Amino acid sequence: MKTRFAWVFAWFVVLVLAGIVSAECRELSGVVSRIHDGDTITVQNVGKVRLLGIDTPELGDTEYRDYYYMRRGVDRKTLRQIGRQALHFNIKHALHKQVTLELGAENKDQYGRWLAYVWLPDGRMLNRMLLEEGLATAFTKFSFSRRDEFLDAERDARQQRRGMWAKGRQEFRREGGGRFMGL
Repeated sequence: MKTRFAWVFAWFVVLVLAGIVSAECRELSGVVSRIHDGDTITVQNVGKVRLLGIDTPELGDTEYRDYYYMRRGVDRKTLRQIGRQALHFNIKHALHKQVTLELGAENKDQYGRWLAYVWLPDGRMLNRMLLEEGLATAFTKFSFSRRDEFLDAERDARQQRRGMWAKGRQEFRREGGGRFMGL
């Protein structure tokens, strides 16, 4: 009887510890050593990290990616400016800072980059900050836990005409995938 109890107790401990380890593996941390662009950074001892749930304009012309923004009334010249602003925003707020990475349901993308929400030392989330400044859009091609929050932040930036939304038409997404025009 004691042996059976010992085995049951041992398995219980193993399962509890496995749960703790699993929960701990949802977060990584390190110092940001490089900013690649508006939505990709490198964290020491972690590697390349793609900011989960957002997309920023590329630094150079990309026909396919630009089309997405241009359909929303943002011209190519503005896209290049916003791409540079997003890069400099990340340099200002994240470079050489200790960050915590909250990993998404999928840990890595097809390029081997970690997919994460990036938390700064002051408790703010870099991903959300870029949306609030109008330097990014919510990347809804894939599912992620903060989707509604990010769509709200993007909508607010559009309504307040921040960043890429400072001029041109203001298009909003609504639930169900439809869209409507605003402002």
